[in-house]
Amino acid sequence: MTTRDLQHGFSLIELLIALIVFSVGLLAVAGLQTVSKQANFEALQRTAASQIAYGLLEDMRVNGDAMDVYLAAGEMGGGAQGGEPAPNCSSGAECTSAQKAAHDLWFWEQMADGNLEMNGNAGAGGLVLPTLCVTGPVGGGAGIYTITIAWRGTASMTNGNASACGTAGGNYGAGNEFRRIMQVPTYIDPTI
Repeated sequence: MTTRDLQHGFSLIELLIALIVFSVGLLAVAGLQTVSKQANFEALQRTAASQIAYGLLEDMRVNGDAMDVYLAAGEMGGGAQGGEPAPNCSSGAECTSAQKAAHDLWFWEQMADGNLEMNGNAGAGGLVLPTLCVTGPVGGGAGIYTITIAWRGTASMTNGNASACGTAGGNYGAGNEFRRIMQVPTYIDPTI
């Protein structure tokens, strides 16, 4: 009998080794899937924050007579603006500049909170624990206006940003390690 006659197929040990190698590969693919889903969610949150910031800035640019109302809003998010202000300026009702600004702030807070897209009685869109802040020149004159939006991310990160928007609420971890922010500055001259 030669060595060639003894090799008829796989041994049980070879089969187990192949199964272990295959299992390790599947676990790696499953781990990549988790990381990919987390990255996609973070990107979706960043995109929503960007759209909200640019939308609010455009409303401010159009309604330059009420810059002081936008600046006085404080930290928004979580329903801080209360119910919808009257009159509903988006329905074509006659509004003053201040009423339009109040409605704009309420609308963009609702967008951030996800309350304009409902699933039952709960908001289905928006950011996770959002905070919106508007800063600009004192008195609302020409200058750089910045919309800062903070929200809760999925993983802990070092937070090196000096913006205080949303840091006091405790929504983003003990050291704000889950806080994500986006700041969008732009020059607005209300007299133009």
